[in-house]
Amino acid sequence: MPSPSQILSPVAGAAGVLLLCASIALALTLGPADIRVADAWSVVASHLGGSPSGLSAIRDGIVWDLRLPRTLLATVCGAGLAVCGAVMQSLLRNPLADPFVLGVSSGASTGAVAVVVLGAGGGLVSLTGGAFLGALCSFALVLLLSHTLGGSTDKVVLAGVAAMQMFSALTSFVVMTAADAETSRGVLFWLLGSLSGAGWSDVGWCAAVLAVALLVCGGHARTLDAFAFGEEAAATLGVAVGRTRLVLLTATALLTAVLVSSAGAIGFVGLVLPHAVRALAGPGHARLLPLTALAGAIFLVWADTLARTVLDPQEVPVGVVTSLIGVPAFVLVLYRTRSTR
Repeated sequence: MPSPSQILSPVAGAAGVLLLCASIALALTLGPADIRVADAWSVVASHLGGSPSGLSAIRDGIVWDLRLPRTLLATVCGAGLAVCGAVMQSLLRNPLADPFVLGVSSGASTGAVAVVVLGAGGGLVSLTGGAFLGALCSFALVLLLSHTLGGSTDKVVLAGVAAMQMFSALTSFVVMTAADAETSRGVLFWLLGSLSGAGWSDVGWCAAVLAVALLVCGGHARTLDAFAFGEEAAATLGVAVGRTRLVLLTATALLTAVLVSSAGAIGFVGLVLPHAVRALAGPGHARLLPLTALAGAIFLVWADTLARTVLDPQEVPVGVVTSLIGVPAFVLVLYRTRSTR
């Protein structure tokens, strides 16, 4: 007989898709410009080959060039970070694991600061490119350290912590010694997470990598279920532990690197959402991963909408909003988990 979570999962998935579409539609209308949902969808239809929207060029640009790519990037980043968190927590058997546990965020920050402050790359490397290269360097260092230390799960986490601290120190050193006040403020805004510079190229690049990562992680759903019983138990069930861990760590690290290079370090999405969805949908990853992706997408769309509207015309870094919401939500999840044991 199917469990309640198995029965509710298709319903929750359909409701999640509808809620995500409604969230995107409403997010396009919120802001200083008075734009209705019908206006936003007419702009989208006109750019996709439909009849002209009838709106002015300014309003058309607000929807198509500013709000829509930003909202879609929030959707992709929220889904990707949440899925990475779910995979990392199961793979490393650590409830505090998140997409940044491998030091990817700190490496990306160092790479971005090196480009912006030090001029690394001689103008040939953009901020996004520098952040991506820094994230890859950090991940490579974590793999090297964890391998030389024995390659166990706890060694991966410890290597990630070491890389995170080292690259964070490098970032702070560069900002403190080489950046002026204006540059420091801009770098700090990016380090806290910002979707203000979102463009269609960012959306396309991040969405493509997310699709590949979802296929890889979704294809290992049963394997992730086996990891819940420990590596030894997974090995007895026929799982190639070392190879599987390397594949999934690489997939999540590359996805995180791409997302961070486009949006900065947005915390708590990958830490809180997997726990919340797991409490509702159960631990089975065939259900957990798609529902977590939907929850992360909806959450970040609304977090970014708050970030750009709550103190209008001033904008708040979206990472600040996710942390302010995420901390009490995480505490509630912890109490819920404690009360059910």
